[in-house]
Amino acid sequence: MKKIVRVSVLFLLMLLLAGCSKGDGEKVYVYNWGEYIDEETLELFEKETGIEVVYEEFEQNEDMYPKVQSGAVRYDVICPSDYMIQKMIENDLLAELNYDNIPNIKYIDPAYLKSAEEFDPGNKYSVPYCWGTLGILYNKTKVDEPIDSWGVLFDEKYAGEILMIESVRDGFAIALKYLGYDLNTTSEAELEEAKELLKKQYPLVQGYFVDQVRDKLIGGEAAIGVIYSGEAIYSQRENPDLEYVVPKEGSNVWIDGWVIPKNCRNKENAEAFINFMCRPDIALMNFEYITYSTPNKGAWELIQDEDIKNSPIAFPPQEVLDRCTAYRYLGEEVEQMYIEKWNEVKSE
Repeated sequence: MKKIVRVSVLFLLMLLLAGCSKGDGEKVYVYNWGEYIDEETLELFEKETGIEVVYEEFEQNEDMYPKVQSGAVRYDVICPSDYMIQKMIENDLLAELNYDNIPNIKYIDPAYLKSAEEFDPGNKYSVPYCWGTLGILYNKTKVDEPIDSWGVLFDEKYAGEILMIESVRDGFAIALKYLGYDLNTTSEAELEEAKELLKKQYPLVQGYFVDQVRDKLIGGEAAIGVIYSGEAIYSQRENPDLEYVVPKEGSNVWIDGWVIPKNCRNKENAEAFINFMCRPDIALMNFEYITYSTPNKGAWELIQDEDIKNSPIAFPPQEVLDRCTAYRYLGEEVEQMYIEKWNEVKSE
């Protein structure tokens, strides 16, 4: 009798677990950057597939990573940047994609898939979503001269008018490129020099922001800000006095991509979501909403506005890209060194 009861209990537990699994099977848990998708596309996905989207946002790669690594919260789809994708691959946090479930990969321009191989060899773990550059957005009515250098961010005459970006890698990239160094340096001496430059800049900065840079510059609350190219396009539409430049010393060119964590709740739903986001009409909706450059050649062909289709900000000329570099994952020890030095800058 005890054996029968034990078997019955196990059978009931199996049914309960199956029920939980089925419930999760009707959802997809997505973790993405703030304001980085047209919410209407999420509604369309739910309507067409019957899969509910549970959506959360993060502000920095460095905020997202420990949450995923700990496994405290399980997501099905995440959108990290290139170097963070590389880190997640090396630390065995990602599942290989089944491209049989992502046929719309055919719409991603092969040039961007090739670029993505620098951090994801063979494109096994990621599908490009958006890309862009890091640069300076400035108000032509508040700045005396055309800007072409990172040096303006360290100019005392703009004290209190400078919006710095709240990002470890971006902050150091600016200082390193201005000093003539590689933005992927592992040299402690070069990082120390960059840190000292950033510490001297600290009193000149109005604040450290990500999304708020756009709003403050549109509203005329500052003269100069460090911003991503997609935000610059939106800002210029709202305030024609704003001008975007990728400084002559060089900058970062990045790709953000969809990935699936190994501990995802439902891999097939995740792949269905990625496939949906690769559909040209959906990719176009996201491009028009967030204004970040799309790697989707099908979506680009659908763009009606010739000005944006040929925008040097959204789709910069080769001469600009030639002076830009992608971030690489530099290893835990070096990464920690970057973080510690960045904290020193902001503890002034």
